[in-house]
Amino acid sequence: MTKSSTRSTTRTDGPARAASQRVVFLFGPTGVGKTELLSRLFHSGFSIINADSMQVYRYLDIGSAKPSLQLRNEIPHFLVDLYDPWEQFSVGDFIRLADQACSEITAQGRIPIVCGGTAYYFKHFLYGLSEAPPSDPANRQMVQALLEDRGLPWCYARLQAVDPVSAARIHPADAYRVTRALEVYECSGRPLSSFTVPDTPRSGMEPLIIGLHRERDELNRRIELRVAQMFEQGLVDEIRELVRMGAQDSWPGMQGIGYQEFFRAMRGGELSIDGIASQIIRNSRLYAKRQNTFFKSFAEVNWMYPEDFDGIRALVGSYLGT
Repeated sequence: MTKSSTRSTTRTDGPARAASQRVVFLFGPTGVGKTELLSRLFHSGFSIINADSMQVYRYLDIGSAKPSLQLRNEIPHFLVDLYDPWEQFSVGDFIRLADQACSEITAQGRIPIVCGGTAYYFKHFLYGLSEAPPSDPANRQMVQALLEDRGLPWCYARLQAVDPVSAARIHPADAYRVTRALEVYECSGRPLSSFTVPDTPRSGMEPLIIGLHRERDELNRRIELRVAQMFEQGLVDEIRELVRMGAQDSWPGMQGIGYQEFFRAMRGGELSIDGIASQIIRNSRLYAKRQNTFFKSFAEVNWMYPEDFDGIRALVGSYLGT
């Protein structure tokens, strides 16, 4: 397949975010039940801004647990199927496009809900980007050369040596965030973690922050069931089609859980479906643990159980004055 630069119309420039704009933030770890809650409570008067780093990519439907076409037809969704999986999508891209989506949704008389599980999207959209220097072409080229010559494990080990705080926050397979942190260090001589990140919401935003949580054993059971369903829905066929398209493990879209395990198995010659499924379950559970840790650092979160429909409905109604 030819690598096209086609973009969805939701990427066109729009007006700046309105003053005192209401935005609902709905987050939680993988498998907690975000999609079920959306389908139950948020049909009328709401639009969804996707905050999942894999669902932004086309062709990644089953492995990313992308909302069904039916749900996307029932509730307008933004930032889904926006990039091709070989293209880089940064947190800066997310903030820019989410701001545009918020303005468009508000102009339609609807309420934007930023929903997903990519914690650093939420953090930086809510609080803004850190004061770290912007990406520099020369440093980016140098770090990319290191990535190609020595591999991602070496780059991650380098990051652990120069910025252990950032390394602890970044998954070893997240090539974009590993290389970005190394770029900052090479450019400034300071670790990325040393730069200040704002801790108050960006100007003009009136957020309602809802965090979904479950007991660990219950969440682990749901993750195991979810992975089984992904295979039943045709995850293996989705991977085969991506490989037929020319997918490589270096593509940004292939870094996500549910995809990286297949490429790792192909490199190692271990193609057992049961073994791959076990790795996806293990990695998803570890990821959920990291998500929970990150989300708990946010201030003013209303922590709710996903099946507390009445409580969540009342909370949103109070926020909207309805």
